[in-house]
Amino acid sequence: MPSPQEKVDVVLIGGGIMSATLGAMLTELQPDWNIRVYEKLDYVASESSDPWNNAGTGHAALCELNYTPEDSNGDIDLQKASTINQQFHHSRQYWSHLVDTGVLTDPKSFINPIPHVSYGRGEKGRDYIKRRYETMVRNPLFSQMEYSDDPSQQAEWLPLMFEGRGPGQVNGISRTELGTDVDFGSLSRQLLSYIADKGATVRTSHQVTDLDRSSDGWTLTVKDLLSHETHQVGAKFVFVGAGGGALPLLQKSGIPEGRGYGGFPVSGIFLRTSNPDVVAGHQAKVYGQAAQGAPPMSVPHLDTRVVDGKDYLMFGPYAGFSPKFLKKGRFTDLPFSVRGNNIATMLNVAKDNTDLVTYLLGELAATKKARFEAMHQFIPNIDPSDWEFIQAGQRVQVMKKDPKKGGVLQFGTELISSADGSIAALLGASPGASTAVPIMVNLLKTCFPREFAGWEKSFKDMIPSLGRDLVDDETLLKEVSEYTARTLQLI
Repeated sequence: MPSPQEKVDVVLIGGGIMSATLGAMLTELQPDWNIRVYEKLDYVASESSDPWNNAGTGHAALCELNYTPEDSNGDIDLQKASTINQQFHHSRQYWSHLVDTGVLTDPKSFINPIPHVSYGRGEKGRDYIKRRYETMVRNPLFSQMEYSDDPSQQAEWLPLMFEGRGPGQVNGISRTELGTDVDFGSLSRQLLSYIADKGATVRTSHQVTDLDRSSDGWTLTVKDLLSHETHQVGAKFVFVGAGGGALPLLQKSGIPEGRGYGGFPVSGIFLRTSNPDVVAGHQAKVYGQAAQGAPPMSVPHLDTRVVDGKDYLMFGPYAGFSPKFLKKGRFTDLPFSVRGNNIATMLNVAKDNTDLVTYLLGELAATKKARFEAMHQFIPNIDPSDWEFIQAGQRVQVMKKDPKKGGVLQFGTELISSADGSIAALLGASPGASTAVPIMVNLLKTCFPREFAGWEKSFKDMIPSLGRDLVDDETLLKEVSEYTARTLQLI
């Protein structure tokens, strides 16, 4: 292989929220480092971070029922919800820091206050929501939550969903006004513009096609998709933040830590409306309960979205299956990802998740009429002419080795790094974007242990609650909540 034509300190692969967050942190922590960003598409944040490729929920475990599982005794486990909520507090604090320092100038361009609501239908659903509420409200993180099974109160909170419903219906909802809607596309683009202004190079229509070890890091093969020319770039550190495209690049790196991982792609469709009369009747993100066999990312929800200053409603997602790892990927992505070191993992996952495959294939075959009938559970009076179908982004769930089952399907994110810390890749999906800040802090701590000691004071300025438990320190919780609400204009 020819010698690299140029050398940089850091290469970030992918122009979404993960690379943007890591780039912004490194730009502040190490302004002398040379950073390069490569994005395959002609515009950054066009895949998973694009607002129409995700629900834009500021995932804080306020309304997402899969973060509060119920055991056989009816007890609600808050461990995951508490962790995710505090991680989102870290993200909000970092964004507030960027507003304070002038990096982000208009918080409403990427984050807006929207109530978060959990919704249970029928007596069983109502009882679960009530037990969940009664458990959560005792935790300081969720103490402002409200509950109602009164139809008149529900209609006041959510008129589009509950006004005009027939008598005798039983529903339970919990609600908090602390929720947010986040446009991760806008946020990503602002952060990438910031690092470019500070000297980083952001190149779109450039695809990293290969990675090879070098004496001082990595040599990347990069193809200019417009000129079709290929060149090599040397980097001391590489972050693979390419969403669904991260797994193939992780495999090409050949690091032993990446062996055995596979990816299970899930596609999705949303219904969207901008009809102001419809949108005005629903100011909330309402999450319901998943269907039997459905993946957590397929939980039905009716969301207020704020994109470019305009309000919309989205309902979905209607899940399905596609072998593509990216929305603009290839049908060969899944079969080409099969390796000798992960085929056993993938086969074991397939064996143990036949109900999930059946569910996804059924969703894929659903008619438009059936999809509107699913939305009817949320909105009793639907005019299909108000709504349009839009294709959501691809989500690639992690398949990993398991000593007992041979392989498991993991819903969440997985950070994989080499032993020497010279390369890291992020696999998986929700609640990824909302927790990008703590994920990247963890990456820096893992891959740059020597430097991290010198960065700790800066991180305390960026994220005041980092390393502290907000559940045990209600004074700090109040301080950081008030600080971020004021700075991000959420009040």
